[in-house]
Amino acid sequence: MTKTNIKKIDSIIDQLNAILEAMEVEEVNFEPTLDAAHPDYRKSSRNLIHYQTFRKYDLRATQKKLRNLGITRFGNAEAHIRASLLKALKLLYSLKQEDPKALGKAGLSLKNGKRLLNKHTKELLGFRSKGRRVRIMVTLPTQAAFDYDLVYQMVKEGMNCARINCAHDDIAIWERIIQNVKKASKQQSKKVKIAMDLAGPKIRTGAIVPGPQVRKFSPERDDIGQIIQPAKIVLVDVLKVDSENNCLPVSKSGLASLKLGEHYAFIDTRHKSRSVKIVELLDDYAVAHCYETSYLSTGMVLTASNDETKLLTVGELPAVEQALILKEGDTLIITKEPHLGVPASYDDDGNTLKAARISCQLPKVFDFIKHGDRILFDDGKIEGKIIALNTDSFDVLITRAKLQGSKLKAEKGMNFPDTQLGIHGLTPKDKIDLEFVAQHADIVNFSFVNSSEDVDELLTELKRLNVINTLSIILKIETRAAFHNLPNILLTAMKVKHIGVMIARGDLAVETGWNNIGKIQEEILSICAAAHIPVVWATQVLENFAKKGLPSRSEITDAANSIKAECVMLNKGPYILEVLKLLNVILSDMESLHEKNETMLPKLQTS
Repeated sequence: MTKTNIKKIDSIIDQLNAILEAMEVEEVNFEPTLDAAHPDYRKSSRNLIHYQTFRKYDLRATQKKLRNLGITRFGNAEAHIRASLLKALKLLYSLKQEDPKALGKAGLSLKNGKRLLNKHTKELLGFRSKGRRVRIMVTLPTQAAFDYDLVYQMVKEGMNCARINCAHDDIAIWERIIQNVKKASKQQSKKVKIAMDLAGPKIRTGAIVPGPQVRKFSPERDDIGQIIQPAKIVLVDVLKVDSENNCLPVSKSGLASLKLGEHYAFIDTRHKSRSVKIVELLDDYAVAHCYETSYLSTGMVLTASNDETKLLTVGELPAVEQALILKEGDTLIITKEPHLGVPASYDDDGNTLKAARISCQLPKVFDFIKHGDRILFDDGKIEGKIIALNTDSFDVLITRAKLQGSKLKAEKGMNFPDTQLGIHGLTPKDKIDLEFVAQHADIVNFSFVNSSEDVDELLTELKRLNVINTLSIILKIETRAAFHNLPNILLTAMKVKHIGVMIARGDLAVETGWNNIGKIQEEILSICAAAHIPVVWATQVLENFAKKGLPSRSEITDAANSIKAECVMLNKGPYILEVLKLLNVILSDMESLHEKNETMLPKLQTS
């Protein structure tokens, strides 16, 4: 070996020894934190400290030198970083034909690092499905409370964990969903975990003036306007929560008096003469066909064509959800008081008479915002800049929206990426909901955690409810502050037995910037791997498929990349069962190519 090569090896050895010494120093500095860790996480917390220390160095040049020597580049060493450093040192000393100095014990072997992550994953998320390491979590819609077959099929198609969001519905709905999940799990001899999201202090838009109580029914037509299929109207006596949009409520007596083949005429909301034909009668509902586009509203009267005394009156319809249409250059007024939002008004020439306005559900925001701060709505679909501050409102100039205008609805997220809002911890609603979660769920998903103090507050509540080591915790990382504080957040959470992390990519991307989310996602995966903490890959996974029935190419690639995590979360949508089937196949197929972020090398299938 040449002197030049020996010199290169010595420089690598010096750097690796310096890192090991720094690790020992940091261990002493974090001794109280390490002592406070749950016994199951003692080794993991120490490895996390080691990895943090390791990543304070820029090792790219060293990695290239190690590659040229045929030695590990530490690319997949997060779970056992000290052991990997020691192995590399031994190999480097052997290349110099020298006995390695007393390097100390590895502490956590390569094999045991993987075993710890597998153990923690199983305890948090349950058993893996056959042929698939990565679990699947599914957000359940309100419909799951009333449609048992839907839940049964979800369990059948591979749902490992059912997610309920406490930001929506109420205790009665949650209880029915949980009952259906448990029943479907028992019938199929499976164990599906129940995870419940605390709503957290998410900043959302307020209510908007309700729209008209009307429903539109349109026949399906071909390209030349010929009817292919008449509009189907389901006549019921009561509209249920999960009723389809083609349901129309009428009185029970009116429903009972219907006869097959009868025609009912009416004048719709546009003063158009329309009629429907009764084509099917069942025990608790009837089906009518409509051959022209019709708008029916609450209180509208339909008259039988063969008997003018025979009437059907439309019952109470839900108001159409309204939205504000915003274009670039528009001004939007955000109000502090919970006044109903209203769209902008215009003169005959399209000039704005009054700007649109909507309230912010968290008035505390007004104490922190500044002129020029950016504001994003609905997961960043609309962007604006604060141009005026008033006592009880502020004005936003819309700087990014769709060319034809973007819709802003009630209950949509608001993000202030430039503003230090000082918002953290559990809300009063969270503490109330947590009592239900503690009794009925396996996992609590802690939304908008920003600091180790937030974690301590949650742990205090769990102690009060006597579920500190029985209710598992998933920390949702969805803010800039949470990302920057992640190691300390994890070290604090390691005081308890079962923890995980969810990469909530929607809010996180908005908060940290679209150009940064890829890098940030990789860093979170690495830090959690070092802590042997399972990760949930969340937000917009196969979302286009779930909503529209067809996945995009990029969605498939994203789903395949989720093999790096321990669990993938799907959001609700009308095609959720098809999404489950596809994701199950994708993850199972990827198992042969990747073990977490490590590339495997099966025989190539190409010719």
